[in-house]
Amino acid sequence: MDTMWLEDFITLADEMNFSRAAEARNMTQPAFSRRIRALEDWIGATLVDRDTHRIALTEAGFAFRGIAEEILRRLSLGRDQVREIGRAQVSELRFASTHALSVTFFPSWLRSLEDGWDVGTVTLVADHMTACERFMLEGKADFLLCHHHPAASHRLDPSGFSSLHLGDDVLLPVSATTSDGAPIHRLPGTDANPLPYLELEDRSGMGRILQAAKVVGSGITALQPVFRSHMASVLLTMARDGRGVSWTPLSLAEADLNEGRLALAGDDRWHIPIEIRIFRPRARRSQRVEAFWDMLKARSA
Repeated sequence: MDTMWLEDFITLADEMNFSRAAEARNMTQPAFSRRIRALEDWIGATLVDRDTHRIALTEAGFAFRGIAEEILRRLSLGRDQVREIGRAQVSELRFASTHALSVTFFPSWLRSLEDGWDVGTVTLVADHMTACERFMLEGKADFLLCHHHPAASHRLDPSGFSSLHLGDDVLLPVSATTSDGAPIHRLPGTDANPLPYLELEDRSGMGRILQAAKVVGSGITALQPVFRSHMASVLLTMARDGRGVSWTPLSLAEADLNEGRLALAGDDRWHIPIEIRIFRPRARRSQRVEAFWDMLKARSA
């Protein structure tokens, strides 16, 4: 059994789409499908139900997903521990970050830390929240920067991961403007005339937050999805072009709001306060990682 098959399976479980999963794993769909079949043959059980319009994990697939994640996490942690013992661990800090924070928050935050502390070599991978969670669970990143809301779910269980509060943000509904600066689209919309909605996908952490906060749906708003993406920056561009209403973090939309390219599409009822948090595994990492975490805790105290 090849451990890469486990990574393939977890990617498929995240994406629930063979084409997207194959693209994420940088291979053709036929080659990806063969590797999933090979894993199922090795296990002796069907992990993916391919008979439905949208693929789903079988009961065996749900059970094996947790096992696969734990195997990869333990392998990665074991590798790092052995590297540290052998002093072969590269002195670097590996970050995963959601797309929005990699642009709006990470550069200035890192610069603020460099005042009086040698950050050293830094690696940053930016992706949607689902992929960032996978990086952390597989031990491919030391830290994760993401938006957080207490009602929204994530896969970084407190028993295995700890976090610190770094800042605050807010999700706001925005719309392109008329010539007098008013929003073209204004919440809540009506059943007879629903507003065009630029929707954050479930793979996006902010998409999960919107669902958990119950600001959209449940009859509160009348919205008709016209475009979906896991990237808030793409939806912001679409909103700027007048394509519809989108919820976006203030940190990303502030310049557009100040310069009149966008306007708030609703009042405070539609605003969702959110946190910026950094996560790390509780298991001990390299001396560099531990020193960096200690510094962050001291600054946040």
